Amino acid sequence: MSDSPLKKTIDQLLRAYGYQEQLDEIELIKIYEGLVGKMFVNHTEKITFKNKKLYVKLDSASLKQELNYVKEGLVQRINREIGRNIVDKIVIR
Repeated sequence: MSDSPLKKTIDQLLRAYGYQEQLDEIELIKIYEGLVGKMFVNHTEKITFKNKKLYVKLDSASLKQELNYVKEGLVQRINREIGRNIVDKIVIR
């Protein structure tokens, strides 16, 4: 992922003013949607991020179970995609 100098500067400024977690949440939502696919996205009611935990609320019991099986690998893929260890755990609701 290549960032323009302006984007890097804006990101650094926002992070300096305490918006790190909000920026991370926006980035995580984009990455989540790309990694899990359209079916999961269509059944995802809410995604939030706090204290290195990604909270995912799904409206399907079978998809909750399926995501539960792959959540450890998903954490690794998200962290690899972002380029740093940002998520420690995924909590499925």
